[in-house]
Amino acid sequence: MEFKDYYKILDVARDASPEDVKRAYRRLARKFHPDVSKESDAEVRFKEMKEAYEVLKDPEKRSAYDKFGANWKAGQDFQPPPDWRREQAFRGGPGPGGFSSASFGDAGDFSDFFETLFGQGQARGGFSYQAGGARNRGEDVNATITIPLDDAYRGATRTITLDVPEVDASGRMTRRKRTLNVKIPQGITPGKRIRLEKQGGSGADGAPAGDLYLTVEFDPHAFYRVQGSDLYVEIPVTPWEAALGRKIKVPTPGGPVDLKIPPGSNSGKTLRLKGRGLPGKPPGELYVELKVVVPPATEENVRTLYEQLESLDSSNPRARFGVQ
Repeated sequence: MEFKDYYKILDVARDASPEDVKRAYRRLARKFHPDVSKESDAEVRFKEMKEAYEVLKDPEKRSAYDKFGANWKAGQDFQPPPDWRREQAFRGGPGPGGFSSASFGDAGDFSDFFETLFGQGQARGGFSYQAGGARNRGEDVNATITIPLDDAYRGATRTITLDVPEVDASGRMTRRKRTLNVKIPQGITPGKRIRLEKQGGSGADGAPAGDLYLTVEFDPHAFYRVQGSDLYVEIPVTPWEAALGRKIKVPTPGGPVDLKIPPGSNSGKTLRLKGRGLPGKPPGELYVELKVVVPPATEENVRTLYEQLESLDSSNPRARFGVQ
């Protein structure tokens, strides 16, 4: 990452007094505030100066920054030395002589350089601050797990392999393959997350590991569509089953069930099987969409029956269009 010269950003000398730092910040804030500035880079400059002021106004953070800033220039590739330890730089809890995570401003306002040195709540580098001092907690890891529908319906255990961040002996972030057994809760739906506590990035200096969050997705199913905990399936029926209202077998994740078709049903009619979707409180529904399938008139006897039906049926399905 690039080293940031906070003194240069605020245009103050390295021995500037706290009052000089505050005056410089106020002057630049008036110039680069995005709500009033006409400068094309106002938003970027404003964030940089906020970050610089956050460090230089605080005696502890400024002292720690000065410790490593003397031999670096803005833009140079920077890595903290292996022996960098935040607990040596920051001691004490909130109040005089210390600070808490609340003093760091809004999440996402600071650069990777700032987060690497000082952390910010749960920073991308994996460090978090809590009252009483700094803790090098491991970073949380987000990944996606794709499962078959049956795993969600019945619950299951799956083995996954993924790369997770890890801090090595020199303090640098590396990645390591890890194999885990993941319990799939019964009734989980697409988009939900499974949390595996302390299975994320490893912590530094004995701090706890981060958590692993797995977002669940489903494999495409041969005939079910999934919407939340509800399932949708298209079922083909014959013309006489639809016309006469017959009872048919319908597949569900728990096994086939009987479904009575109302007489005179057409393609597109949707019937509900209550509680036959994914398990839950309450369970999801299974919606059955009928699709009338007309057998081909390729056999002579079938063709004859169609012709007889034609002569007997005087209805006109196109009557509403005003045509015969």
